[in-house]
Amino acid sequence: MPPERVGLYPGTFDPMTLGHSDVISRATKILDRLVIGVAINRDKGPLFNLDERVEMVQDELVDLGERLHGCKIDVKPFDNLLMHFAMDVGAQVIIRGLRAVSDFEYEFQMVGMNDRLNPEIETVFLMATDKYQFIASRLVKEIAKLGGDISDFVSPRVATRLYERYGQDKLLRQLQSQAGATA
Repeated sequence: MPPERVGLYPGTFDPMTLGHSDVISRATKILDRLVIGVAINRDKGPLFNLDERVEMVQDELVDLGERLHGCKIDVKPFDNLLMHFAMDVGAQVIIRGLRAVSDFEYEFQMVGMNDRLNPEIETVFLMATDKYQFIASRLVKEIAKLGGDISDFVSPRVATRLYERYGQDKLLRQLQSQAGATA
């Protein structure tokens, strides 16, 4: 029997977007087990605390259901060096999503550094599906904070959390009434 193919998809997931869900779904096509590593990353000043972000990712996985292609998924927080965490979880592959050329330059540097730290762990880039290429968590938060519609970028569950966090009561009521109409 071939060895289990284990991948690690790291990120802050602040918040989890439809782009993240797309990368997860696509990564499960090539892996037997996927660990989603939720980084503490205090330097980015996350809107949601670590427990909230882990919970958000776990909640979104429920909706992916059959799109997970039988791949086992674990969601784990981490606050150490990515390559150390990858070794801890037994990952042979780091999964990274690319949206634009600007992502590539940063990711290219990271691959070089990570390869120096552990050449046994490969990095696999998955290009964002065209309808998700422009989505960035930072921009989604800004739109939500300023009262804009984020329904094309995040699930209704994540939109609810963002609108609650930013005190966007009008948008929250709209979202809730739309959910009631579809139930």
